[in-house]
Amino acid sequence: MIAPDYPGFGQTQIAPSGDDTFDFSFQSLSRVIEDFIDALSLGSFVLYAFDFGGPVGFRIAARRPELIAGLIIQNANAYEAGLSDAAWHFAMLDGRDDAGTKEFEGLLSLDGIKFQYLTGVADTGFISPDGYMLDQHYLERQEHKAAMLSLLRDYKTNLAEYPIWQDWLRRQRPPAQILWGQHDPLFIEAGAQAYLTDLPDAELHIFDTGHFALEECVDEIAPLIAEFIGRLGSTGE
Repeated sequence: MIAPDYPGFGQTQIAPSGDDTFDFSFQSLSRVIEDFIDALSLGSFVLYAFDFGGPVGFRIAARRPELIAGLIIQNANAYEAGLSDAAWHFAMLDGRDDAGTKEFEGLLSLDGIKFQYLTGVADTGFISPDGYMLDQHYLERQEHKAAMLSLLRDYKTNLAEYPIWQDWLRRQRPPAQILWGQHDPLFIEAGAQAYLTDLPDAELHIFDTGHFALEECVDEIAPLIAEFIGRLGSTGE
């Protein structure tokens, strides 16, 4: 399993080495990760797309479909039907004025992060505070916060990409497993169901939890992933 952080996330440096003008956009992140893939000489792989990983991974997949041996999609949206009213609101925010910036900063506050972790979960006792406290630790660093604000302002560009990603799914029909926390306050269950329009043979598993489904349902989800990967391996993909 290969799981890099994006520039500006986790312990990864804020921008690629020597690039003082790096643009924090989903397009830029996709190019960095595409270079990372090529640097490792990865011929093909199963793409795990979660949250922001959807817009990054799907951009790469649409450009380089030969790389994608399969898809695991977990609360990563690619359809307008999957956007909650709140998600629509944030996607349409200008975000460059004081009012919009304040709303985005609210999402990046500890209360905003906890909202994303805890909303819709069946039992909050399964949600370790370590997850949202670690997120908050990084977002207290000004450079990390600035990078995330740029991505939130850029999120609306993903909506224009939806038809491109859907066309890729429809034409390529990669083997796919869809895992979805049905009470996600931003990416609603309709977004999971929408994938079946273009991937009618995909597995769909819905869980009684929120956005970070693995936090509460890892004991259910991990065996499903292992079985899916095992089947791909047995067919030579």
